[in-house]
Amino acid sequence: MTTTLATIDIGTNTTLLLVARAEREGAVTVVDERAEITRLGRGIGTTGELGAAGIAATLDVLRGYAEIARRHGARIAAIGTEGLRRASNARAFLEPARAILGVGVDVIDGEREAALTFRAVSASFPGLARADAPLAVVDIGGGSTEIIVARGGQVHLRTSLPIGSVRLTERHVRQDPPAAAELAAVCAEISGALATVALDDALGDGSATLVGVAGTVTSLAAMAQDLASYDPARVHGFQLTRAALDEQIARLSHATQSQREAMPGLDPRRADVILAGTLILRALVDATNAPSVLVSDRGIRWGLLYEQLDLERV
Repeated sequence: MTTTLATIDIGTNTTLLLVARAEREGAVTVVDERAEITRLGRGIGTTGELGAAGIAATLDVLRGYAEIARRHGARIAAIGTEGLRRASNARAFLEPARAILGVGVDVIDGEREAALTFRAVSASFPGLARADAPLAVVDIGGGSTEIIVARGGQVHLRTSLPIGSVRLTERHVRQDPPAAAELAAVCAEISGALATVALDDALGDGSATLVGVAGTVTSLAAMAQDLASYDPARVHGFQLTRAALDEQIARLSHATQSQREAMPGLDPRRADVILAGTLILRALVDATNAPSVLVSDRGIRWGLLYEQLDLERV
């Protein structure tokens, strides 16, 4: 028996689609994948509400995704994350989204978001997930960052922090390129958020394997390789070293918006927020004492896929 599913991840910055066909014996074939930067959460840090432009752009993308799913005969499952968790007017988006998709958007909490991220990473790198050495997984989104620490297949820490690439940029950055004081404020907020997490207790002694998920991390992998166009096969599984990460921070810190938009490997629509996300990743490299970041191109839409497949098999 074959099952075709379409999973949709509606984030603060990006809206993603995965359509996959699964056989009963467990084989999964990707039918289609899409990612569009829709900025649903633009301005939420100042107004507490979703803006009309972000709502319209995201709904427009969902219309296209729904058509793709119907074309493949796929059942749709959709989730919303930090932007929809925080917005006081989330219903202004959720009601028309339900009408478009034919199903409701499940607005999940940070703990479930972290769990879905870990599920995706476990399936992509099963040897790491079962290893005795500590594994730290980080999902840097537009509005929040999820951190999971596991050892020997057991999760010891799962948390969601209110720091993300869009959220920190909107809160602290006004100049182009960013002023040193603005970047210091971004770093201070990141440090403050990480100080609330008992990472050392979860990690134990020594360094961890750090796996990075989502657009900031995959963009950095593409930039480190100077990819003229995004290639998932070259991004997924790429090892982003500390030196390469520091090189990108130096480039981004001194570049103007227009210069960042022209950098190979970086989607121009992500150019205004990529630096804040990169600083989150750099802080997590230090916090986990990781020598590099193993890049995963498979985020929570993949975790949602595996979750839905489990439910189908019950």
